[in-house]
Amino acid sequence: MTMTHSETKSARISGTRLGYRFNIVGMVGLSIILFWALVAIFAPLIIPYPVGEIVDLDYFGPMSRDFWLGSDYLGRDMLSRILMGARYTVGISLAAVTIACFSGVVLGMIAAVAGGWLDTILSRLLDALNSIPSKLFGLVVVAAVGSSIPVLILTLSVVYIPGAYRFARALAVNINAMDFITVARIRGESTLYLIRSEILPNIIGPVLADLGIRFVFIVLLLSGLSFLGLGVQPPYADWGALVRENIGALPFGAPAVIFPSFAIASLTINVNLLIDNLPQKIRDRSE
Repeated sequence: MTMTHSETKSARISGTRLGYRFNIVGMVGLSIILFWALVAIFAPLIIPYPVGEIVDLDYFGPMSRDFWLGSDYLGRDMLSRILMGARYTVGISLAAVTIACFSGVVLGMIAAVAGGWLDTILSRLLDALNSIPSKLFGLVVVAAVGSSIPVLILTLSVVYIPGAYRFARALAVNINAMDFITVARIRGESTLYLIRSEILPNIIGPVLADLGIRFVFIVLLLSGLSFLGLGVQPPYADWGALVRENIGALPFGAPAVIFPSFAIASLTINVNLLIDNLPQKIRDRSE
């Protein structure tokens, strides 16, 4: 049974719409991620109190009308510190994952297309870097150089460049072996053209999903470093540092230690939910 032209066009349009439609779980995850992104951008404008100002006479104060999330171990407003902490947690992690994935993907595609000695050298160097435990590497570098924001960003990005490289190279090697790449080589196309116009469009979907996963890893690594005192320094703090500062409130169940943990969990869990529920066309291929 054949379809008319109008029926075929209608099915194609419907399939396209369905292919890029998020389900309810993906929409919830995307909404919470956008919420934290907006908080990170506009935090200085929406915090009710200065982050370093002692505004409560009680330490580890309970939630109240004046202090919605209670106060910390010095009597500072926890809502203000969590909102401002989003700027450091989200901002540092986003910058680091962008550098890591951009560098890893570019190097991976170059190695896959060029092959030979360049592929061997890049792979061995990044394999050696990848063999160092990420937390140990971060601890050594940050402890030796200092925990300024540029150092944190560069350290976190270097930790995850090898993984992004291996992932992108594996995808690019498969694409590089296909017939349309051979035809492009016969036409005399340059390596830059092959990377930009033939390989990258065919791996961008999986690369975006990988970027989300690495973002979660970087958030957790940054929070771990901050919990050890090697993250953003006082009076400012990211969410991991807020947990460390108020760990003494844990026996009392005070909100000062609970809500920063919830903030970390809400961001990382919802990034994973979004990745798991990406539209099929984005998750599989970019077409």
